[in-house]
Amino acid sequence: MHLAFSSMNTPSDPHPADLACLLEERGFESLWYGEHSHIPCSRATPYPPGGDMPDPYKNMMDPYLSLMTAANATTTLKLGTGIALLMERDIFAQAKTIATLDRLSGGRVIVGTGVGWNQEEYENANTHPFNKRYAVLRETVEATRILWSQPEAGYKGKYIAFDPVWANPKPLQQGGPKVFLGAMGPLGRKHAASWADGWYPVDVAMGDVAKTVESFREEVKQAGRDPADIDINIQIMDTGNLDKLKEYRDMGIERATIGVSMDLWDKPEAMLPMIDEYAKVIPELAR
Repeated sequence: MHLAFSSMNTPSDPHPADLACLLEERGFESLWYGEHSHIPCSRATPYPPGGDMPDPYKNMMDPYLSLMTAANATTTLKLGTGIALLMERDIFAQAKTIATLDRLSGGRVIVGTGVGWNQEEYENANTHPFNKRYAVLRETVEATRILWSQPEAGYKGKYIAFDPVWANPKPLQQGGPKVFLGAMGPLGRKHAASWADGWYPVDVAMGDVAKTVESFREEVKQAGRDPADIDINIQIMDTGNLDKLKEYRDMGIERATIGVSMDLWDKPEAMLPMIDEYAKVIPELAR
């Protein structure tokens, strides 16, 4: 099992180049940055964990520029979006941005995406119904894959549609980077099982992790797909138990992603001790 690291990617965090070098030197497989282009001041949508929304959400930098900076400082570290809000950008510009990042990084990109939790943010950037966002995301990913793979790329869906276009260059990875769906509820998990290259759940919201993973793999089979072809990247929120990583490895989970806890998001000095502590178990996870 691979070990990855995620960060809120604010100006207060370690510089992406510095963080990426630290991770690569210590044997981490990948670095993941999330995305919020803006946060509506109305704040009508409640913060999902409850309470006040942490301030770092208001200060997140662009994930693709930060990942390009990380790529320039490293040679093997993979570069993930965890998660990118693909429906909140122009589909052509976004496909080209990701393709360019993949080419310039030597094919190291992984795309984690999701429908987002903030309805006002979604509606500021997308004209399609919020209650149809999973269907919109599915079409967005399908259309993006076509832009990444077809010489003359066209798509006709219910929500996304365009006549054939030339959209070059293509990503270095054949067909484009893998796309992971970050979703926890029954509908989102069903979508991940039916069309995503991987599933990106959060462990504390899974209940019995082993049973939930087994249920997901059964859903993949029901969708007519092979569970061995669908990777699982589990985000660890409770980072106090290193033995938990070995349990996840034994479940056949391909990657675990760690990050500092929410109460330390504005304390970047907490990152390095955590990275060093987890680096100790990386050799065991590879067994």
